Amino acid sequence: MAAAYSQALALDARYNAYRTPNNPQFRTLYIRRRSQLLRESAKKENDPTARKDYIKIRASLLSQRYGAPALSEQSSMRSRTVSIRSMNKSNIASLESLDLVGRSKMERSSSRHLGFDGSAGPVPTSVAEASRAMGGDKSIGENYAFAGMHHIFDQHKAAVTSVKFAHDDKSRLACSSLDSQISICQIVPPPATVICVLDGHKKGVTVDFVWSLSNDSILSTSLDGTTRLWDVASGSCLRLMQDPGGAMVLCCSFQPLNNNIFVTGNADQKVHVHNLSTGKVIKGGSAKVLGRVLCLCFDATGHLLWTGDDHGFIFSFLFDVASGKLTKAKRITVCEGSPVTCMSARMWISREARDPSLLANCGVNALCLFKIATEDGSLQLKRTFPIKQQREAVRSTFCPLMSFRQGACVVTGSEDCSVYFFDIEREQKQCLNKLQGHSAPVLDVCFNYDESMLASCDSQGLVIVWKRELKGV
Repeated sequence: MAAAYSQALALDARYNAYRTPNNPQFRTLYIRRRSQLLRESAKKENDPTARKDYIKIRASLLSQRYGAPALSEQSSMRSRTVSIRSMNKSNIASLESLDLVGRSKMERSSSRHLGFDGSAGPVPTSVAEASRAMGGDKSIGENYAFAGMHHIFDQHKAAVTSVKFAHDDKSRLACSSLDSQISICQIVPPPATVICVLDGHKKGVTVDFVWSLSNDSILSTSLDGTTRLWDVASGSCLRLMQDPGGAMVLCCSFQPLNNNIFVTGNADQKVHVHNLSTGKVIKGGSAKVLGRVLCLCFDATGHLLWTGDDHGFIFSFLFDVASGKLTKAKRITVCEGSPVTCMSARMWISREARDPSLLANCGVNALCLFKIATEDGSLQLKRTFPIKQQREAVRSTFCPLMSFRQGACVVTGSEDCSVYFFDIEREQKQCLNKLQGHSAPVLDVCFNYDESMLASCDSQGLVIVWKRELKGV
């Protein structure tokens, strides 16, 4: 199976020189993200025939789009594929070897410095020139040296509950607010401006809204007991869906493998799986937990769903992608009596942080990092980071790009009006950076896809877009 994924990445590397010829940085980013997606899906893929068919179809589409590569490039691809196959015969357990496929000549020549530990794949060493080059040859602290403000938005009249950049799009940012509106902002090119306002909810938009994978629609939930699907281009409401019991809808999430299915959590302690086309709850797609459902999180494969509630519990569910059926699996006590306000999952974060992980904000002045211990979603606490959170629905996020540096970064809001960057691999001095500019509790943070900008919002309705410090570049 690893050979099939290696061939898929090798195929992309073969055509990578043709993508955006005037933007080599994007081509490097494309291969890095491609490797990341292949590794995440590899853990659940069991059909090698499907992978071979996929490779054939992708090769045909790439040939139609970019034409056939030169013979030398084809020979290079074959040699790389054979190399990966031979590595698989040596029982290398991790798909970390995929990174060796799409590198430049410099990266391939320096890959000999990567060592294997027998189970977890290659790790960076002090002489890993390839890893340092892919990471910009900077430390993790330098890479997350956000400092200057790119723009400040103040169009909302109440707390901005969440901010989210569109997928793979550094220019569009959406903001939800308790004033019942969602605004869509254009960040670049300057001047930054509000380009659209989604107005229709009767009460505040709660902490969760989500962009569709294609960025053409947004799904939002509200205290008015409805979920709405919006057309981003026109700003119109495409579908209005009422909660089955009329309860306040507090969170939502698209199913990662099928955007025609979405999940909501409400104030009546219930989770519902909906069919977007019909607006109806799927049979077998409802479950009850112990508290009000404040946040939802899928794993990358879409087969695991976690819910966090205001009683301090996280529940894991097995999700049947074909039928939409939920099966309750595990209950994890995080901070009994205090809310779990945000969760995000990553199959891996960097070469040092290689455990599947779940990040959770808890109302006990802590940001918690868990290891996903079993296939049914059981969690083991790995580390906590001190922040101020007791009353507000504070949120956090993993850095979106896989890290080729030593260390791995997470970012969170805090009730002390600050934004914190933490290195989850450090035992001491974990705080990499602290941004101060808000005058109210920071409720949410979000990177754009290439980590060049970071947005944060607060309980007074202010949104700040921070830009990366470029000094020394």
